[in-house]
Amino acid sequence: MTRIVSTRSKARRKRAKKGNKHKTSGTTRKLRWSDEFTGATGASPDSTKWVFDIGGSGFGNHEKETYTDRSANACLDGKGNLVITALRETLTGPDGIERDYTSARIKTQGKFSCRFGRVEARIQSPSGQGIWPAFWMLGTDIGQVGWAGCGEIDIFEVKGGEPTVNHGSLHGPGYEGGNSLTESYTLPGGKSVADDFHVYAVEWEPGMVKFFVDDVLYSTRTSADIPGKKWVFDHDFFIIFNLAVGGDFGGDPDATTVFPQRMVIDYVRVYE
Repeated sequence: MTRIVSTRSKARRKRAKKGNKHKTSGTTRKLRWSDEFTGATGASPDSTKWVFDIGGSGFGNHEKETYTDRSANACLDGKGNLVITALRETLTGPDGIERDYTSARIKTQGKFSCRFGRVEARIQSPSGQGIWPAFWMLGTDIGQVGWAGCGEIDIFEVKGGEPTVNHGSLHGPGYEGGNSLTESYTLPGGKSVADDFHVYAVEWEPGMVKFFVDDVLYSTRTSADIPGKKWVFDHDFFIIFNLAVGGDFGGDPDATTVFPQRMVIDYVRVYE
């Protein structure tokens, strides 16, 4: 279960929301696009920026949930956050199949895309066996070339049963799924991703993607890492947030998994 964030953490969050520039490794970047998730309690994400994926196909990962567009699964909390909630409940999805969990998956596909720069979000993650939150991007050409030819950039991905570790990955043709370019970052002092908010980011340029947690660089990937294979990241990508239940990445829930589970997103920002 996600615990209540301390007053000190709330103050850090408010300070983080000021300004329209970011500086890392001596490079100052200008804010291009963002969502600060301000709005009334229970409101849906801004429909000019986000669309919902709806259904329960497993999305190629044998996930156990049905994704919905209900406020019970995704809404603003009135405090400047988007909350995605996974519930244990029986629901028959639009595919006519009854499943035991619901959650939400939102994306900027058709609304916003970017090529290069810094993409970051401040997130307090859920944790628990079989809980799989993610902040990631897919190439806008997925409808033409499919996955993994479109490329996938995983900025934040946690196996709920390993709550101290974030995984950053690149998927492309011939290095997808279990063969992706992946490195992990363990929070210092054995801290859990569920204990507080953390900033997950990539800095992205032609032929290179760098991965950060709280501005700590923990992985740099380049086209030289995939000799003989195609680098598919030098084009436009759209942004996705989702909270999966079960699946190939971290396994399924068990008797220790508590519901509801909440992924709390303070903001998402894209810098040039």
